Amino acid sequence: MERAIKLAKNKFDNGFFVIVSLISPFKSLRDRAKEIVGPQNLVEVYVNTPLNICEERDTKGLYKKARAGLIKYMTGIDSIYEAPQNPDIMIDTVSHTIDDCVTQITKFLS
Repeated sequence: MERAIKLAKNKFDNGFFVIVSLISPFKSLRDRAKEIVGPQNLVEVYVNTPLNICEERDTKGLYKKARAGLIKYMTGIDSIYEAPQNPDIMIDTVSHTIDDCVTQITKFLS
């Protein structure tokens, strides 16, 4: 994750608008990203989706493999997820459509 954040910081420093989509299961990783990029330059978007819904939507079968013991340290299965306590935006993908979620983010950024 740190490598991706440093690359994003480099692009940002060179005038680019950067969107980075990562599973960041630990608060310490999110805090480190804020240190690297600068808290004023980072918008934390919490895509709040229950584990059972993630498993239903899993087109690659990764959760099924993790449940079978074929993938280790899968977030939510055998590795913890520390949900953000104060994200800038929380997106509910169960109750809202993709378009609704994009609109919510776009409005926040405006």
